[in-house]
Amino acid sequence: KPAILSPANWKEVLQKYIDPAQIPVEYGGTLTDPDGDPKCSSKVGGAPTGFFRGSGQFSHPHILHPFQINYGGDVPQHYYVRDQLAQKYEHSVVVNRGSSHQVEYEILFPGCVLRWQFRSEGADIGFGVYLKTKVGERQRAGDMTEVLPNQRYNAHMVPEDGSLTCSTPGIYVLRFDNTYSFLHSKKVSYSVEVLLPDTASAQQIQGESPNHSP
Repeated sequence: KPAILSPANWKEVLQKYIDPAQIPVEYGGTLTDPDGDPKCSSKVGGAPTGFFRGSGQFSHPHILHPFQINYGGDVPQHYYVRDQLAQKYEHSVVVNRGSSHQVEYEILFPGCVLRWQFRSEGADIGFGVYLKTKVGERQRAGDMTEVLPNQRYNAHMVPEDGSLTCSTPGIYVLRFDNTYSFLHSKKVSYSVEVLLPDTASAQQIQGESPNHSP
């Protein structure tokens, strides 16, 4: 199972999976080269061809790879995926530091689906969905009914998308939250659409029986 490590504790987490004696000092372990090199530069490189069968497997099942460190270099541009995953968004807004941005959508029928996609630039952004309790005026988050709890998303790393089935008609507010940031404004690009319930779902919600052709 992949583990997501933070810059603050990755060395400690690494030692849960690998014996510190097998980890170079450079990465939090105790292993050094004979000359004291903390990066163990002598162990950098690939295994000699004699270690492999034609299939690319080791020639002896009990021989461990003696060259375990391979420092990375430049990533070839054909591996870049940002342009391939580029999403065109309908709206862009700068959410000032210490503030929020609200987008309102009126839902007329129960069973409608709110669907959204968004990404931020440079840092994370908070996001939540609320239902207004008073129409015609801007409300603070604490004065509205929380439908989707506000939380922070790393949308600068991975674009976020989601949906919500609206059980109650009313004014729904999609709120981008930057109130926790005292230093940085955030640019957010987003798209939102409202999907109407299909006829059968609408009739079921309204307590009507669908008509069947003889």
